[in-house]
Amino acid sequence: MGLASSLALFLWRTSRPHIAVVGLIEGTQHFRNIHRFNVIQSKTVLSLRIDESLYFANARYLEDQIPEYMEQYPQTQHLVLMLSGVNMIDASALESLTLIHDRLKESEIQLHLSEVKGPIMDDMQKSDFFEHFKGKVYISQYEAMADLDSSVLQ
Repeated sequence: MGLASSLALFLWRTSRPHIAVVGLIEGTQHFRNIHRFNVIQSKTVLSLRIDESLYFANARYLEDQIPEYMEQYPQTQHLVLMLSGVNMIDASALESLTLIHDRLKESEIQLHLSEVKGPIMDDMQKSDFFEHFKGKVYISQYEAMADLDSSVLQ
């Protein structure tokens, strides 16, 4: 396989990142995929885990998917993007996150982030992302849920 075909394969594989709706495993502080584990979910806080780095090839896909999740979970007041699987983010993805934030805000839904790795946070701080972002950045998904809907933890 040549370099060009390897690059094309990489772009194709990463252009549609896996997005999992996650919930709390009872009695723990762990959030896992609702389709693989018996979990507790909030009615007002939707937790999505992004399982791929975010960059120009998949940023638009994320933009397109968020409204579909909002339709599936109409009682959502807060959307928390769990970024533990994101190892790299580029300017295109930061623009997409800003657009997602603004669209959600128009629907009176607040976007938040959790489990953001240090290098990703550094990239966000170097950009103008936080000039627009009005949500919170949580160190863990559990901390986010404790703040936004603690009834799930009981």
